[in-house]
Amino acid sequence: MKAHSEPEFLLSDYRPPAYLVETVDMRFELDRAETLVHTKLTIRRAEETTADTPLFLDGHDLKLLSIQLDGAPVNEEMISVSKEGMIIRGLPRQAVFTLETSVRIHPEKNTELMGLYATSNNFCTQCEAEGFRRITFFPDRPDILSVYTVRLEADADAVPLLLSNGNNVEAGALGDGKHYVVWHDPHPKPSYLFAVFAGDLAKVTDNFTTASGRDVVLEIYVEHGKQARALYAMDALKRSMKWDEERFGREYDLDIFMIVAVSDFNMGAMENKGLNIFNDKYVLADPETATDADYANIESIIAHEYFHNWTGNRITCRDWFQLCMKEGLTV
Repeated sequence: MKAHSEPEFLLSDYRPPAYLVETVDMRFELDRAETLVHTKLTIRRAEETTADTPLFLDGHDLKLLSIQLDGAPVNEEMISVSKEGMIIRGLPRQAVFTLETSVRIHPEKNTELMGLYATSNNFCTQCEAEGFRRITFFPDRPDILSVYTVRLEADADAVPLLLSNGNNVEAGALGDGKHYVVWHDPHPKPSYLFAVFAGDLAKVTDNFTTASGRDVVLEIYVEHGKQARALYAMDALKRSMKWDEERFGREYDLDIFMIVAVSDFNMGAMENKGLNIFNDKYVLADPETATDADYANIESIIAHEYFHNWTGNRITCRDWFQLCMKEGLTV
C-alpha cells in the first residue's frame, strides 16, 4: 500500500502577501444541504507588488456561482479554478479594488469538520488552521488581517440563534419565516479566527464592568437543560477578565463576549474573536458529580481562551511556524 505523504512547508519559503484584504463583507443563506455564501472583499495591492501580478485565493470544495471585479462580471479567461483555489489575472490597475464571489457549500456533507459544517441541529465553524478556505475564496493565511461584517440568514423556527464575531449591529425578520442578524468586528483579524454558530441553544447571561467603566455583556450558550451547570464557567470568565486587567492592563475590547458550548464540537476549545466555541466538557460542571480536577480544567481553559483575546487574536502569528509562540505566551 502506498503511504500517504503530506506536503512539506519550510519557514525559508515564507513570503509576505502580494495582496492584502482590508474588509470582508459576507452574507450567508444558511441551509443544511446547500448554503450560499456571498462575499465582497476590498483588496489592496502590496506596495512591492506589480500590477500584473495574479491574485491567488485559497478555496476547497467550493462551487463558484458568480464573480465580479469592481462590480463588473469577470471573463472566464481571467480565472483558473483548481482543487487548491483560484487564480485571477488581469486585475484592475488601481491599488485598491473589490472582488465579489458567490459560492455554494454543503454543510451536512462536510465530514472534514473544517470550515462550516452541520452537526446535530446546529451549524458550526472551525477555521484554525486552514478551514476558512472551505467557506469562501480567500487568501487563507494568518498574516492577512481584515475587518469583517457578517450577515446570517436562516429559518427563524429551526435556527433561532445566529452568532458570529464582534458586535450585533442589526437584526430583523425576512419573508418566508426567515430572519437575519448582522455582526461587525471592528478589529482586524486573520481568517482562522472567523466563527459562525447557528442553531437552537439556551443562554446564561451576566455582565462585566471593565476598568474604564464600560459594560460588557457576557453570554454562555449551552444545550437546553444544562444552564445551571454553566454557572461556574461564567464565574471563571469574570475572574479571568478581572485578572487580565489587573495583571497586564488588558481590557476587553468589544461590547459582548460569548461562549458556545456543545457536546459535539470536534475540538476542545477555540478562541475565535469574541465568540469562543467549546466542547461542553470544558464548560459544564455539576457540584454533585464534578471533581476538583473538573473544576480546575474549566477554570484554566476558560481563562486560556479568553486570554487569547490579546495574545493570539489582536496580536497574532505571522505564519503557522509561530503557533507555539501564541500558545506558549497565552499559557
